[in-house]
Amino acid sequence: MDDLYRDYILEHYRRPHNFGVLEHANASHEGANPLCGDRITLQLRLADGKIAGVGFTGRGCAISQASASLLTDEIKGKQVVEATALTTQDVLDLLGIEISPARLKCALLSLDTLQQALAEAAAPAETAAPAEAAPPSAPAATGTAGGSATPAPAGQVA
Repeated sequence: MDDLYRDYILEHYRRPHNFGVLEHANASHEGANPLCGDRITLQLRLADGKIAGVGFTGRGCAISQASASLLTDEIKGKQVVEATALTTQDVLDLLGIEISPARLKCALLSLDTLQQALAEAAAPAETAAPAEAAPPSAPAATGTAGGSATPAPAGQVA
């Protein structure tokens, strides 16, 4: 049975799914494992709370590249909240083989990169959310403490 799983991993390494630059990506992150030199860049096209498209590029060992291939298959079409909730065990289950402690970082590079890409994509929305929730304010004006407002001179922002 182990040989079947090894062949499965090698197949994803030799012919990775979703490999290549994703056109019109709106989220991306480059992840690296400095211990062994594995690198992947994961690109996502997020739309309506879903992962509408996914692609990755990179190089590294069979485990890191197969993990990225399997993970991209898993997340394509999923809700962003579902992808955000993926765990270490989910990725290890996708791989289907025992991973030694020394290779764990290789196996989880794709998950870490995905989590970083999703966090970076969410950060601008979280920053903008309070401003959108604030009540509309009166136009900015310059004035005195007494409350009389004087419009800003033309060409200047108040």
